Amino acid sequence: MESVVLLVVAAGSLGVFLFRGQTKFYHSLFLHILLIVTASSWAFRSLSSGGLMQFNLLEKIGLSLPVNIDSLSAFFLAVISLTMLTGVLYAKGYLKLYRQTRSDLQLSFHHLALLWLHISMILASTARGGIAFLTAWELMAISSFGLVIFEVERKEIFRTGLQYFLQIQAGFAFILGAFLVSHSSHHAFGFDSLGTYFANHEVFPVFLLLLIGFGSFAGFVPFHSWLPPTQLAAPSHVSGIMSGILIQMGIYGILRVLTSIHTELFSIGLVILAISLLSALVGIRLAFVQHDGKTLLAYSSIANVGIIGIGIGAGLLGMAFQSPVLAALGFTGGILHIVNHSLSKSLLFYSFGSIYRATHTRNMEQLSGLIKTMPKTSVAFLLGSLAICGLPPFNGFVSEFLIYSGLLNGLRQETASLNLVIWGVITGLTVVAGLTLFGFMKVFENVFSGLPQSESTVNAKEVTDDMIMPKVMAGLGILAIGLLPTFFIKLSGKVTALFVNDLSPLNEVAPTLLYSEMAGTVLVGLALLVWWNRSQKPLRIDYHQPNSFSKPKSEHWYS
Repeated sequence: MESVVLLVVAAGSLGVFLFRGQTKFYHSLFLHILLIVTASSWAFRSLSSGGLMQFNLLEKIGLSLPVNIDSLSAFFLAVISLTMLTGVLYAKGYLKLYRQTRSDLQLSFHHLALLWLHISMILASTARGGIAFLTAWELMAISSFGLVIFEVERKEIFRTGLQYFLQIQAGFAFILGAFLVSHSSHHAFGFDSLGTYFANHEVFPVFLLLLIGFGSFAGFVPFHSWLPPTQLAAPSHVSGIMSGILIQMGIYGILRVLTSIHTELFSIGLVILAISLLSALVGIRLAFVQHDGKTLLAYSSIANVGIIGIGIGAGLLGMAFQSPVLAALGFTGGILHIVNHSLSKSLLFYSFGSIYRATHTRNMEQLSGLIKTMPKTSVAFLLGSLAICGLPPFNGFVSEFLIYSGLLNGLRQETASLNLVIWGVITGLTVVAGLTLFGFMKVFENVFSGLPQSESTVNAKEVTDDMIMPKVMAGLGILAIGLLPTFFIKLSGKVTALFVNDLSPLNEVAPTLLYSEMAGTVLVGLALLVWWNRSQKPLRIDYHQPNSFSKPKSEHWYS
């Protein structure tokens, strides 16, 4: 059955060239739903059984494409399915205006690229063999490149897309090199060769190649330069998908590699923590000197990839120092933050896409008072902002609470070097959290509160329901994780079990998490009440000129 679905979608993807208008969208939506149902079924079966699913995906046509679905693959299949569903649904409304300016052939290629991006992410998260995985990885790069250059006739967009593609290819070369080195001493090629290689050779050199390769795709600093311009150039539904799940496939690659590593955990954990903390600080520092809303969100994505990496790095230190609390809470917090960031950041990108549709600008200096004219989008952006800031009772609070709890419990280890590292990470995380909260509240006040003070905002109208519904779906996911944290912690714990044997700390932290959410809910309610009273008066925020790293660009060619 699995083989049939994949073949049907692959062959049916060419059908987008046969249909016109809305029929083209509904045809591609049907194929996306087939992929979502299939991938979700695999994820559910794997997470329910707690075991490893193995089968030949192309058995029906006599070819060999073995796939292996464990809890890590299942988790990413679920996130892929959720993000692609909201992104494709949002595309229906967002592409309406493009149907008046784009040719039927251009729209067909766009839908084809979306379908093959979906297929390639599923294959990349389930294939272990080197050839199959690298092929899927290249398909991800090619299809996402096609999505970014949707308006290819504009030279700036093509240049941005080409820069993205070339940097991703450089990362691909590092991954290929690492696989070739590990293959030299083992008959297998790909992830299957890493376990034996690491058990008999020095771990760090090959791991460093893989970290650079996958880290460049994830957007870790200093490999991040492609990410902000790429997400700015792409249509908003593509930006939501890229930030929500595509860049996080780099995190998948790093986690998959770590399942094969059992030595040198301290040095590897330190490297991951260092690059993650740097990414979090640089990303959030550059986010709030931007004028363009999508560029702001892109730098925020870099910061949140850093938070995910901090959780993973903390988990590795817990394993190195035999601290089950630090290991379990660190890994689980980082893994849960993957889906949390996917939901909140895609919601924010969809919101700014709606603002652009209504006002024809994303320059935050030209926006104000949108809560009067676009109340639904305003609520959606506020929800996404509260979630990304890690405030209770929303999903971001749960994952960041786990990471903080793990770090604080790690201080109980009577090891000076570990305590020094933990205090440094806690300090950095606190700075990131403070800047995130302050920055997003300022953005919300600037863009949504007060009274409309420009022609674009006065004449703005709320977007249609087909652009509202995907935001509602993402918002419900945010609230579900925030209000039912225990369930989702246990779900994420199934992935953590690949690295950590003792998961009892996850149960022990639940009561404290519940009380913290209750107290935080009251504080957030009071803060919103104060803000509501202030928002009745017009309010403007003067942004400082961006520094030399982020000079404002003309926005007329961006989507």
